[in-house]
Amino acid sequence: MPALILTALAAAAQPVAATACPPEHAAMGHCTPPAPPAVPPAAAPTVPPCPPEHAAMGHCTPTAPRPNAAAPPPATPDYADRIWGAEAMRASRAAVRHEHGGMSYSQLMFDIAELQLRDGRDGWRIEGEGWFGGDINRLLVRFEGEGDLDRAAEQIELQAVYSRAIGPYFNLQAGLRHDVRPDPSRTHTVFGIEGLAPYWFEIEALAFLSTKGELTGRFAASYDQRLTQRLVLQPRVELNLAAAAIPERGIAAGLSDGELDFRLRYEIAREFAPYLGVSFGRRFGRFARSAGEGGTETSIVIGVRGWF
Repeated sequence: MPALILTALAAAAQPVAATACPPEHAAMGHCTPPAPPAVPPAAAPTVPPCPPEHAAMGHCTPTAPRPNAAAPPPATPDYADRIWGAEAMRASRAAVRHEHGGMSYSQLMFDIAELQLRDGRDGWRIEGEGWFGGDINRLLVRFEGEGDLDRAAEQIELQAVYSRAIGPYFNLQAGLRHDVRPDPSRTHTVFGIEGLAPYWFEIEALAFLSTKGELTGRFAASYDQRLTQRLVLQPRVELNLAAAAIPERGIAAGLSDGELDFRLRYEIAREFAPYLGVSFGRRFGRFARSAGEGGTETSIVIGVRGWF
């Protein structure tokens, strides 16, 4: 019996194996835990790329570009190619580009179609245009005419021009104009601009050179003042000028005639709007005075504006 007790005490006096040292015993000093194995040094972390949108939000700092380094290739939106295939997506992308700026459209507008009530000499007037093309290139056809109700038309004018966008708001135009009336008829080349000026003024400035060398010009401007969502007041001014007198057509040099109109229209729909207004017209120069037309002619106008 004493021998067993001595053996147990000797075993207790021996150190506990490293593998038999739980953390709680090591914390109370009952045993010594083994040293942890050596850990190899970790590799340097890889810096992820810093997209511009993340850099703008302060989430990362983009690396400085190397001097004279080539520009990185542009990102391509080809994620859908992984599912549908590059060939199928090529056709889809072409359709999207075509539908966002590459399509052709058309419009026919009657800007003025009215009856003019004057003192003893009522008349009519029509003015409009039709065009076909896209956002940049268009073929434009203008037409206008006027006259008295009991007489043949006094003026019929047709224009066919090519219109090219030179900015977000202006178009450069060139083409031909033919005057069916008055006699004798004339054919002109046309060159000018039209567009939307600051403060939403629609303007048109055209120059005409006839086959007989007669140089004339036209300036027109209008403004749509919306009184309500449907009621619109449109002031409009038009001036015609000539570089030299044209006696056979009764056109004086300089400012030959001018017109100031006020039309109040009600848009039943954007495409259809009857209107009521007043028009002041005047011819200038010796030809107007000799014909007794030097004064201002006032007309009450009733008409409709529409487009298709």
